[in-house]
Amino acid sequence: MNADLGRPPRIYLAGPDIFRPDHAAVFRDLKQLCAALGLEGVAPSDASIDLAGAATGDEEAERIYQGNIALIRDCSGVVANLQPFRGLEPDAGTVFEVGFAVALGRPVVGYGVPADSYAARVAAQLPCAADARGVLREQAGGVEVEGRGQRLNLMLTRSTPLAADAAAALRQLAGLLETAAR
Repeated sequence: MNADLGRPPRIYLAGPDIFRPDHAAVFRDLKQLCAALGLEGVAPSDASIDLAGAATGDEEAERIYQGNIALIRDCSGVVANLQPFRGLEPDAGTVFEVGFAVALGRPVVGYGVPADSYAARVAAQLPCAADARGVLREQAGGVEVEGRGQRLNLMLTRSTPLAADAAAALRQLAGLLETAAR
């Protein structure tokens, strides 16, 4: 996964933190947590992206996408902030990055997810009711609210273990990488 065997495992730090006004400080702190575990944290903002000369938003977006994809490919694993972002679900870009890393065979650990089930959070925000078979559905359109007791959509919870916070996620990922190296 890492081209340089002498360097510490590189960890991509995924999440909506990049949109925060204090993102530089957030990533600095995450990188310090990584370093304490013998890992090298890599923020999305670490990509060498030249936006000069990009004539359109689409051109800028493509350069950012390619830069972040290159970073994930170069990393040994991903720690993802899957906190609710602008609603009840994690940031869509972060979810994509998690899926991409999983498809590459990289271990991923998430954090920032509330302890209760996704269904409980939806039912607290939207009028819902169980149907005749006991399936929870939104009352407005009858759409099923994914249950099964998971804290997020099952595609995330089955592919990505969830930790209490960033520090715990990094410790768990370090353990997974150590086990994989044996």
